[in-house]
Amino acid sequence: MALQLRPNCEYCDRDLPPDAIDARICSYECTFCANCVETKLSNVCPNCGGGFAPRPIRPTQEWRPGLCTSKQAPSDKRVHLKYSVEDVAAHCARVRDVAPERR
Repeated sequence: MALQLRPNCEYCDRDLPPDAIDARICSYECTFCANCVETKLSNVCPNCGGGFAPRPIRPTQEWRPGLCTSKQAPSDKRVHLKYSVEDVAAHCARVRDVAPERR
């Protein structure tokens, strides 16, 4: 099963193409841009409370049969937060001082 590679930041809706080096994901594949993770979310996923890691880049070239962006296309479904900005800020403030590995 391949990562969805969601096309946008769930917070600011910025485009995050499959080769974006500033895309961040949590273990549930919630996707945000590095700027929002650092400046708005304090490395706290507003959905699950986990931390973030850089999203891997899916190869565009088919180095192995069937494994590339043209054979396993990234998602085109834009995802947006289901929480208010105020709720996200409160949630992140509650969790940010707990290391991601201890959440």
